[in-house]
Amino acid sequence: MPRQSRIDAPGALHHVMIRGIERREIFQDDKDRESFLDRLGGILLESSTPCYAWSLLNNHAHFLLRTGQISISRVMRKLLTGYAVTFNRRYHRHGHLFQNRYKSILCEEDAYLKELVRYIHLNPLRAGLVKDLRELGSYAYSGHCVLIGKKKRAWQDRDYVLRYFGQREREARRGYISFVSKGVEEGNRPDLVGGGLLRSVGGWKGLKELRDSGKRVRADERILGGTEFVERVLRESGEEWERRSLLRQRGVNLKRLLEKLADHFGLETEDLKSGSKVPAVVKARAVLCYVGVRKLGLTSVSVAKELGVSPSAVSKSIVRGQQALGNEAIEEYLLKSQ
Repeated sequence: MPRQSRIDAPGALHHVMIRGIERREIFQDDKDRESFLDRLGGILLESSTPCYAWSLLNNHAHFLLRTGQISISRVMRKLLTGYAVTFNRRYHRHGHLFQNRYKSILCEEDAYLKELVRYIHLNPLRAGLVKDLRELGSYAYSGHCVLIGKKKRAWQDRDYVLRYFGQREREARRGYISFVSKGVEEGNRPDLVGGGLLRSVGGWKGLKELRDSGKRVRADERILGGTEFVERVLRESGEEWERRSLLRQRGVNLKRLLEKLADHFGLETEDLKSGSKVPAVVKARAVLCYVGVRKLGLTSVSVAKELGVSPSAVSKSIVRGQQALGNEAIEEYLLKSQ
């Protein structure tokens, strides 16, 4: 049976897994791990690809990524090809390093982002690389230590994840740690990495309940989410890339986007760059960050430079912009107003 093509779209959330061929080690020491992370960080920052969770084990690794300026397949191709060459050169070996293609599951964010962050960050504990949560907090090769403030990784978007647990830093970290601790006893989660139908209904228990009720469920091996989400993703997966391409063809670059959104909200372009806290300006600035990065594929760095703020501030504004925009068809407005 031919394998299915990958599903992707700007802003899509992916749980990505890689494994060594024949389950062999892909990291033999910390030098290998640091080499891999240096390469990963460079690619993520260059392509404006947000990373919310990750963990490196001896023979496999997990990542929670959002599609940014380029597709996840291009990100992973650059990462894995480059690392394999470096690894083979260092150990005087030839041939494939990774088992088949990497595995990627497109995920329903509202229902699964927190669960996936916890699942991915508990992997070193489940694998026996650390003995408890205290040691996990000091394990340098998982995003958990970044979220709790023990280590910094400029390419990991900790702010986005912590906002799920509280508005203030200390409150959010406490909430996150409490959430992770409750997942220690859960063990493996086949509903997060198993078959498409199993994932879509929340595990074997959910699957049995649905079968007993006689309900039909739409599922896909490439997607983690409920039936409605699966159907919507399958319908819309190609539309986002086409929309982004059309916006660019119509000349919607960062400068044009700034002008059109200022006009749309009845403001001047300088208002958006002023740092003003006036609600209308804050909303327009947030929408600009969201549309620019998620819809047009601009980098957070370029948007931050234009607005005179930090990339971290742009990251925070993206979430507010998505919420502020709601169902407003801003892309259609941009296209029609050319």
